[in-house]
Amino acid sequence: MIVGGGDGTVNAVLKGMLETGLPLGILPFGTANDLARTLGIPSDPAAAVAVIVAGCTRRIDVGQVNDQFFVNVASMGLSVELARRMTGNLKRHLGRLSYPLAAIKTVLYTRPFTAEVATADRTIRLRSLQIAVGNGVYYGGGMAVYEAAAIDDQCLDFYSVEPRRFWQWPLFLTAFRRGRNRNLVGMRAFCSPGPLEIRTDPPLPVNTDGEITTATPARFKLLPLALSVFVPATHV
Repeated sequence: MIVGGGDGTVNAVLKGMLETGLPLGILPFGTANDLARTLGIPSDPAAAVAVIVAGCTRRIDVGQVNDQFFVNVASMGLSVELARRMTGNLKRHLGRLSYPLAAIKTVLYTRPFTAEVATADRTIRLRSLQIAVGNGVYYGGGMAVYEAAAIDDQCLDFYSVEPRRFWQWPLFLTAFRRGRNRNLVGMRAFCSPGPLEIRTDPPLPVNTDGEITTATPARFKLLPLALSVFVPATHV
């Protein structure tokens, strides 16, 4: 199966790909193309086709939240408001620049929420502006989930951003861009090899790979090495 588009387009075919077991070829025609970035697939169409023709494949993990699959990240809070502001018109006119501009407006207007996070061995209550559960390496146009994350490490990377003062955000966003967010004050983060559940007050919509697809309570699990994707030989 060959898909031309961005992360949302790939997400739309995930269920069918998992059912058939066919390998996936990606032509990264989208705005962010975070999965293609993770896998080293070039943005040039001819070069991306050459990757598929070469026939090298790599098996990657797939995340699942409720009945929705995702390859990059599933999140709630800031990211959902960002997705709502990322209109097709904005993407067409500004491309990848639309992400930071929409993010600035989102930070100004998003309100914190209360959440309960349950894993196999503990339950955490927290107040957050953003909760994300990452499967891949990148999301949101090149933001790093975590500097040591991998899309085949059979682990879901959880993080929560606590409310903070406006003047702290530039430094905070710089750390996020590089995936160096686990040592920041106001951050809760851990790796979960097993399932986890998130309940929020109030219930919140959940964004999967850039599209709003489900809502809390959100039950997460990992499908290890479930999808085969054509990649450059250097990324096998």
